[in-house]
Amino acid sequence: MKQLYHSYDDALSLFRELAERRPDLFAVEVIGQTWEKRDIVAVTISKNVQTAADKPALFFTGTIHAREWIGLELAIGFAQYVARNIEYDHLVQEALEEACIYMVPCANPDGFEYSRNHFSFWRKNRRQNADGSYGVDLNRNFPVGFSKSNNPTSNIYGGPEPFSEPETRALKGFVESHPNIAIALDYHSQGNVFFPAHDFRHEDTVDTTDMNVLCANMAEEIRKISDREYGIHQGKPPAKLISGSGREFYYSKGIIASVVEVGTRNISDYLDDMIEHIREHIPALLAAVKEAPNYRRGDSLPRPENFRATYVGVENVTLEWESLPGEEDIYFEIYRSRREKSYCRPFNLMGITQANRFSDNNLRSDTPYFYHIRAVDKKSGRKSPFAPVLAIRTHVAADEFHRTYFPLPGKTGYVAQKAKDNAAHFGVNSLFVGVSEAKGVSYAVITIPLKTIPENAVIKRARLRLYPMNRVGVTVEKYGEWSIALVDHGSVGDISSFEDVASMKPLTYVGRPTPSNHLTQGIWRSWEFSEIECRALQEQIAHKEAVFRMEGPKSLNVGRNSQMMQWDIGYGKFGGGLAFRPHLEITYTIEPKRMDLFPKGSFSVRADGVEAGKIEAGFDEKGKKIYSTFDFELGSLPNRDYIQITRAYVVLNPVRVYAKENIRFHLEMIDSEAEHDYNAIKERRIIENIGYDVSVSELKNQEQVFVFDTYALQEFSNALQEKKNIAFLLRPSSAQKLVKNSVVEWHSAHPDFTPRLVVEYLHKRRKPVGTVSGLTYSIENGRIRLEWKNPQDPDFKGVFVIKNPFRKPISPYDGEKLYGGSDSWTFDDFGALDVKKYYAVFTYDDVPNFSEPVILAYEPETGGKG
Repeated sequence: MKQLYHSYDDALSLFRELAERRPDLFAVEVIGQTWEKRDIVAVTISKNVQTAADKPALFFTGTIHAREWIGLELAIGFAQYVARNIEYDHLVQEALEEACIYMVPCANPDGFEYSRNHFSFWRKNRRQNADGSYGVDLNRNFPVGFSKSNNPTSNIYGGPEPFSEPETRALKGFVESHPNIAIALDYHSQGNVFFPAHDFRHEDTVDTTDMNVLCANMAEEIRKISDREYGIHQGKPPAKLISGSGREFYYSKGIIASVVEVGTRNISDYLDDMIEHIREHIPALLAAVKEAPNYRRGDSLPRPENFRATYVGVENVTLEWESLPGEEDIYFEIYRSRREKSYCRPFNLMGITQANRFSDNNLRSDTPYFYHIRAVDKKSGRKSPFAPVLAIRTHVAADEFHRTYFPLPGKTGYVAQKAKDNAAHFGVNSLFVGVSEAKGVSYAVITIPLKTIPENAVIKRARLRLYPMNRVGVTVEKYGEWSIALVDHGSVGDISSFEDVASMKPLTYVGRPTPSNHLTQGIWRSWEFSEIECRALQEQIAHKEAVFRMEGPKSLNVGRNSQMMQWDIGYGKFGGGLAFRPHLEITYTIEPKRMDLFPKGSFSVRADGVEAGKIEAGFDEKGKKIYSTFDFELGSLPNRDYIQITRAYVVLNPVRVYAKENIRFHLEMIDSEAEHDYNAIKERRIIENIGYDVSVSELKNQEQVFVFDTYALQEFSNALQEKKNIAFLLRPSSAQKLVKNSVVEWHSAHPDFTPRLVVEYLHKRRKPVGTVSGLTYSIENGRIRLEWKNPQDPDFKGVFVIKNPFRKPISPYDGEKLYGGSDSWTFDDFGALDVKKYYAVFTYDDVPNFSEPVILAYEPETGGKG
């Protein structure tokens, strides 16, 4: 396996040969020497390489851990790709015309050669320590977060002090002497995941979105090549933050930075895996180089400020932001995605505008959307960093309700074939699913309570979501898939017994299974229910809970000891809390109530007079139109504030038909106060046409149904709110110039033939309950504690508490959710005390309708009130 990999000397020879052959594209320089006197080299790649220092740059480091050979091999592959394709590949030309890439292909030459020739899994460099042991973990030898250790034999020993090693001093010197570096990527193995830089707080920073989008765009380039999905995780709970890494050092210099964990092994099968990894990462790396001009330190276009949603509806959202200096030379790009940490590419670019406002329409009800915005200079094409991502959720439709359910901790955990105490795995930290030598086969059990959903609920949509974590540690190879089954409640025995869980009877498997190459760390995984699966879930309402079993591969490849994935449970000491908790989202409706209304009055309006109590329409003996009007009182309907009209229609039955085939009849909603006068009727104001016109030939089918469209329903609802009647007019039309003596009578005293206005509605509150009051915060045992008073309203169900460090959250989904429930206090468990942020508390009812937020600004080291 090792023979196809390059030695360090081979790599140096290759880079120097490229620099000799194409001195316009490549330059090689020595930036330091190792303990064993090997040269540490940096390779510069750019068009007109002599001017590289004048261009914004991407800084590439590879193989800082000796056994992680991908860095060196990708650097070689990328350089060879550039040399082969520069003459005709416009993507390479564009990237290297405007930017350059500095590559330190192997930041640990001594350790790499030791790994190659002696001990494959050696990680550190080859410094001889005071106790006679060897090696410092170079990726723990930088100053940001440096952790002093007295255990030199440890694989993560960070050295006696920051920059104690010649390798890290060489990287430091290069970065500090190249202020044009805008982006830094540090290539490692393994895990198929990006780890953007952090500042040792569990809070998003203003450039978190930039790093997430950069990584997501690279991930999309990878997916296009190999269908492999990469995750993104920025050191949020429950991850332990790495101390003393190069990534955080580069980030401290104002460089956006990320670790890239490639593949599933440190030293992959070269022909089967390594070549594929190189192939998929070259376009990803080019995409990152193209972004470097947009992040040049001290010279980037200002990012849009105060990007916010000023209106959220059922199918649309309105976004606004502040103007930028020189706005006549600037326009904005708006991107929309359905999932967190998504890419911003041409195919999800939803709008380009020079205004400071954008409306996005034709959205789906009760659905989360994520918006990104950046400014673009019209003249240079240079783009700004992104504003912090904006999250919204569209409102439920008229006939919909929403529920989000979290697992019961005592009934959620995993069982392992070889474990002695599976009961201890419930309600604690993580779910392990798959197979390993240590655990054997492992299943997860997830129990979701369904107590608050009505028994007559009709589930329209549902999805179960889990947060995958720590793919690097558990090891996932390129085979197998992970599935979730909704199990028969009657087959649920002892959920802490491996045998009982293994023998559970699936009612249905949910959504599509997740293959191993789509199993990512740090991005929510969703299992979407089909219509049939929704019906199966609906049947579980009677049991007051739904039980799911997750399963993965059940066998191991030869020579491997694990094919296991870890999922956050959101509970326990090492769980990520509410923000990372599995949850089941359900959108449902209920069977509507129906009310039939009958006309208060009806009139036939002819040129020669008005006849009450009769509905006729057509043409008289002189060819003049005959109109009919009828109106309904709405007082018998319930209070509009507590119902939602889902459908309305008018039913008319022809009693006598004396008309020609070419006549059509139209039903219009008109002003209920219109006069019953022929001239007034001719000049009537039409509110809306109801349904479609019908012909005489269609009247043979007797009953005619005229269905309200959305606008007509709105007008009907307004009339109900204003306690007005609602009126209709029936008019004839004909394609012939003159029609005489053609009349249809539509009214009869018989109940089967009396016109009806049929109204279908749900008991559903329209307006939110009142807001909370007295919102304050205090510091308690190093945590921020929030308190408030809930409104005294029988329809009050609870509150959402949202945190956003960038703007005042005016949507209950715009930020990190800290709490949901009916208590009047909560903690921000992971909130940094030295970071300014906004907290918002939204009340909600049973729909849910959310109140306006009560917002509190947290200022470090001060007390606060909302």
